[in-house]
Amino acid sequence: MHWLLGIGLTLLVFVTLKYWAGLAPEQRKTVGWKVALAAAGLLLLGLVLTGRVHILVAAVAALLPMLRRLPVLLKYLPALNRLFRTYKSHGQQRSAGEGPGRQVPPVTGSMSVSEACEVLGVKPGCAEDEVVMAHRRLMQKLHPDRGGTDYLAAKLNEAKTVLLGRRGS
Repeated sequence: MHWLLGIGLTLLVFVTLKYWAGLAPEQRKTVGWKVALAAAGLLLLGLVLTGRVHILVAAVAALLPMLRRLPVLLKYLPALNRLFRTYKSHGQQRSAGEGPGRQVPPVTGSMSVSEACEVLGVKPGCAEDEVVMAHRRLMQKLHPDRGGTDYLAAKLNEAKTVLLGRRGS
């Protein structure tokens, strides 16, 4: 039985090398990376299935190739920083009797246009479409159903109302 496995692996190596020789140099690099990632994934899967590597370590290793998308995600950092700074300042103004999960105070409507632009991360005088898209993008990240807070969602809604309400008048 082992000699059949040996012959099969030898044939597989032969066919693979023949295919590799027929590739252009640019294609060899991309195919090489794909083969290396696939081999690493299979090795990691084998180690998880045999109990030699914990599933969480395997999950972290699987997320490593996604680090190249990190710069794209970092462009949203200033807007999130402004929102969390606003949330933090709101938390310091709470009375001592209130705890997390309490009723959020209603939005007062005293937000200025410049504050609304800062909250949504848009420039003053921007188009209505930009306001709507910025609100939608941030709401998808900070909605209470997705781990955000009622306060942040209320601030986003107030900022959108202020900016769109000013356009109508």
